Amino acid sequence: MKDQSDMYIPTYQDMLDAHERIKPHINRTPIRTSDYLNELTGAQLFFKCENFQEPGAFKVRGASNAVFGLSDEEAKKGVATHSSGNHASCLSYAAMRRGIPCNVVMPRTAPQAKKDTVRRYGGVITECDPSTTSREEAFARVQAETGGDFVHPYNDPRVIAGQGTCSKEFMEQVDGLEMMVAPIGGGGMISGTCLTLSTLAPEVQIIASEPEQADDAYRSFKAGHIIADDAPKTIADGLLVPLKERTWHFVSNYVTDIYTASEEEIIDAMKVTWKHLRIVMEASCAVPLATILKNKEKFAGKRVGVIITGGNVDLDKLPWMQG
Repeated sequence: MKDQSDMYIPTYQDMLDAHERIKPHINRTPIRTSDYLNELTGAQLFFKCENFQEPGAFKVRGASNAVFGLSDEEAKKGVATHSSGNHASCLSYAAMRRGIPCNVVMPRTAPQAKKDTVRRYGGVITECDPSTTSREEAFARVQAETGGDFVHPYNDPRVIAGQGTCSKEFMEQVDGLEMMVAPIGGGGMISGTCLTLSTLAPEVQIIASEPEQADDAYRSFKAGHIIADDAPKTIADGLLVPLKERTWHFVSNYVTDIYTASEEEIIDAMKVTWKHLRIVMEASCAVPLATILKNKEKFAGKRVGVIITGGNVDLDKLPWMQG
């Protein structure tokens, strides 16, 4: 699957195969609920805690599917990617488990916690400026030097199929979900959610949540074509990247709507989650709850699944500490 231009769209069977392939390497994460958050929103919320994956994010699903799907010959040169953090951590983790090299390009502004995690799992980091242009230029150099298999953070059929396993588990764990809400940046998790639910539970509405300050998916959705921002700035550091062709296929065909939240709304939702679900989660994962609180009438009385996508934060730089 080296050639990204052939636009292979992963299938439901690819997702099922991915789940079997990655089961030894992932956690079947728990569902948490909160009476307080249900009262606050007027909905019945079910939170799937992907922050409880070993590397701290859902992206271990797609990364493991890509790494363990390589032939022994392909695996010899290892894997390579560019990522603002969680995909890099998760790909390094999967590569470590398989015993192969992993090279990643990360923006120098990525949270220290995420860089530390990559290095702990043996990943080799090359830093770049925090823009899509710089990231892709640096990556081209790294891949030319290493020859590793490129595992794109989201525009890769193996990754999308892997991310789709999260919704499969969710539907097995909770009956009668009417809506599924997840953050959107490049669209890997949302695409996996669309891939799975369009076959398994087509009646479930799929809602994507995005920061106002990095709302290119929202604008793309309304315009009917991809609009890409090069270097947006938001507290939700995992949602800075634009949609690509494969993720746009899923977003444009299966997403019901995209809602946005301000920086202040995201931080408030992050605090309320820490306090009432008593879990560590990062700002990017607070965007769904922020958009639910902002659009209560859309969710009122519904059984709503919310994917908490990751929990890798700099504990010394929590957003509410920054005056």
